[in-house]
Amino acid sequence: MSEYVTKETFDKMREELQRMKAIDRPAASKAIAEAREKGDLKENAEYDSAKEAQGMLEARIKQLEGVIANAKIVDPNTIDISKVAILTKATITNLSTKKTVTYQIVGEKEADLKAGKISASSPIGKGLLGKAIGEIAEVQAPNGILKFKIEGIAI
Repeated sequence: MSEYVTKETFDKMREELQRMKAIDRPAASKAIAEAREKGDLKENAEYDSAKEAQGMLEARIKQLEGVIANAKIVDPNTIDISKVAILTKATITNLSTKKTVTYQIVGEKEADLKAGKISASSPIGKGLLGKAIGEIAEVQAPNGILKFKIEGIAI
């Protein structure tokens, strides 16, 4: 599945991957070697801990490589704001509570509800995608269907 990201997020992920491969991976190998020198591996908690940390690091490297390989970089300057899309900011009103909020629709890696960024793959994100100003988005929630009116779309 493609992950939509900005160029900035893509560059940050690549930097993190490079750091893990160039710095963290050799450090993990060194920690294992040092623990191995301390004797019997059957009762060596340091060795077990170092091996586990290495396994977690390798899993993270593999996961990040997958995300980078499938990433689609989205340029905010080329976004059509006639409909809610990735990287647009949608101002919506919850028709039952009359509360109006603005969310930016982002890829999963950039989602941060406190910053007003919701994932395009979240229930609300999915419901808003493709809607134009004035349309009603119906979102299935655990407690029923929520209806949101699209009030505005911006970058």
